[in-house]
Amino acid sequence: MPADLRVPVMEAGAPAAGKRVKQTTPGWQASQVHHSLYLPPDWKSGGKYPMLVEYPGNGGYTNHFGDVCNGTVEGCNLGYGICGGRDYLWVCLPFIEDAPTGKRNARNWWGDADKTADYCVATVQWLAKEFGADTKALVLCGFSRGAIACNYVGLRQDAIAPLWRAFICHSHYDGVNTKWPYADADRTAALARLNRLANRPQFISHEGSTEATRAYLNQTGVRAPFTFADIPFRNHSDEWVLRDCEPRRQVRTWLGSLGLPAPPTKEPQL
Repeated sequence: MPADLRVPVMEAGAPAAGKRVKQTTPGWQASQVHHSLYLPPDWKSGGKYPMLVEYPGNGGYTNHFGDVCNGTVEGCNLGYGICGGRDYLWVCLPFIEDAPTGKRNARNWWGDADKTADYCVATVQWLAKEFGADTKALVLCGFSRGAIACNYVGLRQDAIAPLWRAFICHSHYDGVNTKWPYADADRTAALARLNRLANRPQFISHEGSTEATRAYLNQTGVRAPFTFADIPFRNHSDEWVLRDCEPRRQVRTWLGSLGLPAPPTKEPQL
């Protein structure tokens, strides 16, 4: 299926309407840590905008279908495809690890998950102050590692958990696979994080089937407005949102049901 959206390349330079730029949050300039920020074409200083906050998948991933994930903030697609580049600020955040040269973006797994959460909170607060991110309209989203991060990072602390209006988790979910190679992948720890969800909505999708996540959530006893979408592609990829498919229409309609801007169901041809 051909793409009908093209994700803007991350550039150097100052943020501006319709551009996606590389940034580092104040207080972290001595590090190599950075995120990407996209401002919609109608962005104006002094305005207030909902924001999609995205975490990337693991780097170094390839499969025999030709899917690739490089684990970088500049490689993210999910938020842009969901909003179509309109109405929303879109920020792609890093996972943070220590390196001999200082702190940097981690391409695989969490690095220091607490520092990752700290950077997220600081960045959201700064973007609210400087670029009009509406702190009552923040949607946390991610693909693969980023989907797990919606709960693993986004609900890991009392300081970060209340930030989110809603969540979009594509391909994997915190607590479903307990054999991932990191601390607190077990279901007891995952349930503690899930209990911070506090009845907020989550849109949960997976290539092929969401059945494993449905079964897990049913076992937890946690009740919340969960919406499930089985993606009719075999690809382990976030690029379905760049195509005119039913799940993209579904997630856009879902955003509108939350009182957030609902992107159009169809994009103009590239």
